[in-house]
Amino acid sequence: MSAAAHGHTPAAWTGVIICFIGFIVAGMGVVAATPWLFWVGIGVTLAAGVVGKAMQMAGLGKRPVVAAR
Repeated sequence: MSAAAHGHTPAAWTGVIICFIGFIVAGMGVVAATPWLFWVGIGVTLAAGVVGKAMQMAGLGKRPVVAAR
């Protein structure tokens, strides 16, 4: 069961929180009909993936599972 548990790491939580903030900002840009705010939100959302991957590479993510032969 523990091999199937994914996303319970600081890297995953940080990436999700940043992505959620970007989603909210982009949504505010749509509601306010402000294109630049929408694109800022999209940029923050895309940056969440970069931050999450960087944190994973720094050792704050789940270690890869090596399949047994």
